[in-house]
Amino acid sequence: MARDNPDCKVVILCGGMGARLREETEYRPKPLVEIGEKPILWHIMKIYSYYGFRDFILCLGYKGKMIKDYFINYEIMNCDFTVDLGSRYFEIHNKHEEKDWRITLAETGEKAMTGARVKRIEKYVDTTSFMLTYGDGVADLDIRQLFKFHKAHGRIGTVTGVRPTSRFGELIVEEDNRVSEFSEKPQVREGFINGGFFVFEREFFDYLLDDDACVLEKKPLEKLSQKGDLMVYKHDGFWQCMDTYRDVQLLSNLWLSPERLWKVWK
Repeated sequence: MARDNPDCKVVILCGGMGARLREETEYRPKPLVEIGEKPILWHIMKIYSYYGFRDFILCLGYKGKMIKDYFINYEIMNCDFTVDLGSRYFEIHNKHEEKDWRITLAETGEKAMTGARVKRIEKYVDTTSFMLTYGDGVADLDIRQLFKFHKAHGRIGTVTGVRPTSRFGELIVEEDNRVSEFSEKPQVREGFINGGFFVFEREFFDYLLDDDACVLEKKPLEKLSQKGDLMVYKHDGFWQCMDTYRDVQLLSNLWLSPERLWKVWK
């Protein structure tokens, strides 16, 4: 993959309390819940980074200081090093692969909703377009193709539509009640849901309010769609969010499998 860096910031929502994942989020913010010894936030950033998008803005809230600590100490936690306690000499022996990431960590409120969090990082977005996603979902999505699609249609926003995996087996039933097909936990065949991985033009900030109650998925996106300024990029590949402890186990097991379905990077 080309190493160029498109002129587009990547905003990641990292502030929610993750109430449905209390087993993990009682002790740490949801984006730091680990999949294969790395936080899911790291996995998301690796996807964007592979396609050349390496300028990140993290919207912090619940236990945000832990995310700050993670990145402040990123180098020493991911590399071998020597430290001389007398002279305070410090030497890093091997470099991690994320040396070209630029990360802005912004406090956006302990109880703010998604729209308010995005509005509060407007001052850090100095590009004509910006990407936005949630800090709890991964996909084998071609981010560069998503970006090209967005720039080609010329509207204000693009949302990635996905077909999630069903939690239950699907029965295809004929008129005589005969089961013609049985599929255990298949991908949903009909309709798309919001899979995150948005792209917006800067005009979208005008749809948001600096008010804790502003929900991205309510009035802002509803108004955008009513004006015909929201397009969908259909993704039929892998996508999985991490809402529950069952999802954590699923993603952890998938990471241990040979395919590693969302690992687009080498």
